[in-house]
Amino acid sequence: MSKQSAAQPREKVRVVPAGRKPRQLQSRSGGGISVVALGASAGGLDAFEHFLRAMPADSGMAFVLVQHLDPTHPSILAEILQRSTSMPVLQAEDQMQVEPDKVYVIPPNRDMGIFHGALQLRLPAEPRGQRLPIDCFMRSLAEDLGERAVGIILSGTGTDGTLGLRAILGAGGVTLVQTPASARYDGMPTSAIDAGYATHVLEPDKMPQALLEAARQQPGGAAAAGAPAGASKTLLAGLPAILMLLRSGTGHDFSQYKKNTLSRRIERRMLQHAISDAASYARYLQDNPTEMQALFRELLINVTSFFRDPEAFAVLGAQVLPGLLRGKPAGYVPRVWVAGCSTGEEAYSIAILLREYMDQAGQGFKVQIYATDLDDEAITIARAALYPPNIAQDLSPERLRRFFTKEGESYRVHKEIREMVVFAVQSIIKDPPFTRLDLLSCRNVMIYLSPDLQDRLVSAFHYALQTGGVLFLSPSESVGRHTDFFEPIDRKWKMYRAKASTASARAIVGSGLSWVKASLPHAPAAGGPRATETQLADLAKRSLLQAFAPAAVMTDRQGEVLYVHGDTGKYLRLAPGQPSHNLVDMAREGLATPVREALQQARDGTAPVLEQQVLVQSAEALLAVCLRIQTLAAPDGSSAMLLFSFHDGAATPAGKAARQTARRKSVAEARILMLEREVARAREEASLLLEEQQASNEELKSTNEELQSTNEELQSTNEELETSKEELQSVNEELLTVNAELQGKVEQLAGMRDDMKNLLDNMRLGTIFLDRQMSIRRFTRDAVEIYRLLPSDVGRPLADMNCELRDADLLADARSVLESLVPLEREVHTASGALYLARIQPYRTTSDVIDGVVLTFSDITDHANALASRAAQRLAEGIANTVPTPLLALDPKLRVVAANQAFMQAYGGTRGEMMGQPLYEMRDRLWDFAELHALLDHSDGRVSAFAGRIVEHDFPGLGHLRLRISAHAVVDQPGDAQLTLLAIEVDQGLAR
Repeated sequence: MSKQSAAQPREKVRVVPAGRKPRQLQSRSGGGISVVALGASAGGLDAFEHFLRAMPADSGMAFVLVQHLDPTHPSILAEILQRSTSMPVLQAEDQMQVEPDKVYVIPPNRDMGIFHGALQLRLPAEPRGQRLPIDCFMRSLAEDLGERAVGIILSGTGTDGTLGLRAILGAGGVTLVQTPASARYDGMPTSAIDAGYATHVLEPDKMPQALLEAARQQPGGAAAAGAPAGASKTLLAGLPAILMLLRSGTGHDFSQYKKNTLSRRIERRMLQHAISDAASYARYLQDNPTEMQALFRELLINVTSFFRDPEAFAVLGAQVLPGLLRGKPAGYVPRVWVAGCSTGEEAYSIAILLREYMDQAGQGFKVQIYATDLDDEAITIARAALYPPNIAQDLSPERLRRFFTKEGESYRVHKEIREMVVFAVQSIIKDPPFTRLDLLSCRNVMIYLSPDLQDRLVSAFHYALQTGGVLFLSPSESVGRHTDFFEPIDRKWKMYRAKASTASARAIVGSGLSWVKASLPHAPAAGGPRATETQLADLAKRSLLQAFAPAAVMTDRQGEVLYVHGDTGKYLRLAPGQPSHNLVDMAREGLATPVREALQQARDGTAPVLEQQVLVQSAEALLAVCLRIQTLAAPDGSSAMLLFSFHDGAATPAGKAARQTARRKSVAEARILMLEREVARAREEASLLLEEQQASNEELKSTNEELQSTNEELQSTNEELETSKEELQSVNEELLTVNAELQGKVEQLAGMRDDMKNLLDNMRLGTIFLDRQMSIRRFTRDAVEIYRLLPSDVGRPLADMNCELRDADLLADARSVLESLVPLEREVHTASGALYLARIQPYRTTSDVIDGVVLTFSDITDHANALASRAAQRLAEGIANTVPTPLLALDPKLRVVAANQAFMQAYGGTRGEMMGQPLYEMRDRLWDFAELHALLDHSDGRVSAFAGRIVEHDFPGLGHLRLRISAHAVVDQPGDAQLTLLAIEVDQGLAR
């Protein structure tokens, strides 16, 4: 723990009760304000200053600066930035409320978030070097402020801030990124731009103007005062034209998305192109296909992360998945569908949970996970399974180690997890769903759709799940009114279990989803999809008002009741037995026959309006009723409907004997007349039925003959199908064989790739593969000693890379080799003095096509030094043996390299005793005396040349000698090690 962290207590994060809504950040004028998060790392101070100098002090926005700071030292960043702006610049404190027109700076050794408009500080959980404070704050800001969040990425190294911008973009906010050319370090800006999460790429001093323009587009925003009042209405009026162009250009219909979401996203694109009119933007879309694709990506809202809502995934892994898979046989295949998977994080999260459960339970299911999305680019990223290092904050260290492999600065999902997931481009609206599912995850998709479409999708999801299957939604979604389809498992995290019901299959037939319409090309038959209750009610009311609104019932041509108006209890009743909504079954005595006749005439299309006088036996009286039947057209024009209206006549009370006796005769006569009419009708019906029966018999005979002919055709077709089946089996066997061979080749290729990687790593050769445009294809680990390369540099020109070589133009040599196809070798020096042998050869494919060049670098520094040392030694020995004066050759450390015969004769010793020995330790330290040290020892380690220096010393065994000593430095080539020739001659005339 650092000194600072030890001295300061850990701040506590305020906990707000669940269900409490965040308090709206307010500006001075009472409207919501935008909070701008600026993230930077190395080189960020200069960018901060340029931004603050250009930002007006009364913009109504709040600014939070997050920079990578040294955790062990206090920060003076706030004092430095205060010189660049008149806004107050404060170092953030825990629970400090964010206010407009103020700048807040993150303190050292703290992670920061925002909750209900208040800054939350805490000690970092990750070690230094693995912290991502910018991502942490921006994701918190997106959750707290939604579309009023603004994220800006400035100069810095690494990828911190990329996932934060994605969260802000998904919440509807604005994201800005510094142009890489203007940044001192372009790592963070380049990462954000390459990921596609930048709505604007600008220099820091141009960003304030873009923010002010974006603020004017926000309804109710602090800076919205200057926006035209009718801007939103104008956009809504032009929205259908834009959506029609989008459907024509992309094949996807966004008309059933929420209009507010669509408007905000389209306004942001309009702002980016400085277009204020919806009609103008529609024309711009029509003329620019690239903008069409850009708007399409904007509307898709690809925002996700690994184990998003960790508590929800904890419940899924601990309770739901064990319940789904417990007791399943060994050959069972669990089926999972992740709808709207974006870049695949959620699908891989579920796959990891399944893998953990199977390992824990000791079961080995062959899991099938289908992950789908509209965005083909997101699906491509998901299939690659390569994610930035920022994902480490969403994963536990154990999961990161177990299920991911580090590749450069990124992480790739392990092969065993990738093989569990199949990714595909699919629309949940226009494409049919996967079926027989155990788990269906559709999180944060329906929140962008209209309520009506949400309702229809829930029915489709129930249809896709098998009984007992689980539907997993986000906390902002629910199954709505479909409680008869699902029962809740966890209400907080919106997990539901599918009930056994066939109603969803009937519901999706009338849902209007594109894939349902495609399967029903013709008009629906009777009993099929019906118009909504509201449409039927409006149609019935209009017709009944024309007939003074009597009690009435609307049915289809089969007599199924569609709508009831008024009190019909005197005419209809619920028949005993199985409940039925057929009007014939519900009609009271005396009413069934005319109703049946009216239905028959309606089916024949003979009478649009019928009126009859009938006697109806109600519960307490015999009623004279005028029955009026009117044929109506359905709202969708599919099949006709009937409107039965009842007009009361005189009634005969059944409970009063005196009055009944007085009228019994007339009633009996009326009853007889009615029965006679019914008998006559029955005879007519019987006659008609007989005629129809005879005609039907003739039709059946003809049909039977056709069926016999059809049967013969079917037998022939069956034989053809049998032949086709055999052919398909043969083709299938061939495919299995080819698949097995392909699998073997894939495994062989993977092994060869591993072998090649280990070969290149162990050869210790720096190798760079270039294409014909001199761009980098790939490189080995040792190549970074020559060029400063990163994994992200693949695909970039080699000329853009910093080179450590001195006075060498290898690019020109590479182009020459590419033109002449003649390999080239040359020795090159680095700035540190290392010597490399550079080889440049053409890159040949297996088909002998020249497709670039290969640069290899061999470190020959040690070899060259050894050669130089041996050459110097031979030179010294040659010189020493050619002169009669006693002579020694010494290396820079004063070790004996050579001694001539005259030296050994004068002072004794043999060559074997002296070679390689330090001068002062030679022959029992015979030459270790002060006068010699004074001549040879220097602080820089080099011996200065001198001649004829007189030294006197008492030598054991030799006596007192007067010596004349001379020294001369010998260097073979510039930069080689120095040799010193030391001549030690006895002055005979003065020796004692």
